[in-house]
Amino acid sequence: MKVSELKVVVTGAAGGLGRHFCLSLCREGASVAAVDLNADGLASLAREAEGLPGKLRTYSADITRPEDTGEVVKRAQAELGPLNGLVNNAGIARDGRLLKVDERREEVLRMPREQWQKVLDVNLTGTFYMAREVAAVMVESKTRPGIIINISSISRHGIAGQANYSAAKAGVAVSSRVWAQELAPFGIRVVAIAPGFVRTGLIGVMSKEALEDVVSRVPMERLGEPEEIYAGLRFAIECDYFNGRCLDIDGGLGV
Repeated sequence: MKVSELKVVVTGAAGGLGRHFCLSLCREGASVAAVDLNADGLASLAREAEGLPGKLRTYSADITRPEDTGEVVKRAQAELGPLNGLVNNAGIARDGRLLKVDERREEVLRMPREQWQKVLDVNLTGTFYMAREVAAVMVESKTRPGIIINISSISRHGIAGQANYSAAKAGVAVSSRVWAQELAPFGIRVVAIAPGFVRTGLIGVMSKEALEDVVSRVPMERLGEPEEIYAGLRFAIECDYFNGRCLDIDGGLGV
C-alpha cells in the first residue's frame, strides 16, 4: 500500500507524535482524519496542514467513549471516502508506584484506582474502541487492503513507576498480534510500533537532570526524533508482508 492511497484516522493528533504523523502523511498525499479532545490543537493542526498535497479533516472526540468512536469513524468515512487505515496513537501517562512510604507521617500511600484506570481507559480501551470501529467499516465496505497501526511503547517491557502505562502498552502490543490473526481474512494488517524516548513536547517539561538520565540509558546516547518514528510508520504502511509484529524504534534501549 502506498501512503498516497491512505484514507486514515489518526488519534492523539493535536500534538506530539500524532501531529507529526498527520502532517507527514498529508505531505505524501494521504487523506487524514485527525482525532483529538484538544479542539484548539486540532485547529492549529488544520492551519499548518493548509497547502499540503493531502487532505486533512479534524474531529474532536473522546476515544474512551464508544459512542464517540462510532460517530467519529462514521463521519470520517462519509467525508473522506472508504477508510483503509488507522493510527491508534492517543495515549496518556500518569506515572506512579504501586506504593510509596511517607516516612515523615509513617504512612503507606497506595496508587489511587483512578490513576491506574485512566491510563488503561485511554491507552488500551480507547485503542480497542477505535480498532473495532475502523475494522468494522473496512469489512462492511469491503475495503482491501487495510492497515491498523497501534502505537505501543518500549515501556511495555516494564519500567518502575509506570505499572499502569506499561500494562496498557503491553496490552496494545499483544492485541495487535491477536487482531492481525483475526482480521487477515479481510485483507487487514495489524501491527504495533514501540517508540523509545522521543523528542516531543513531553521531553520539554523534563528537568535537565532527568533528561540526562533518560539519554544515558539509550545505547545510541540520544533521543529519537519524530521523523524517525514516522519512518517506521511509513515502512509498516508500505511493506504489505509486515503483519502482527511490534516494531521497536528505541535506539537499542530494549536490547
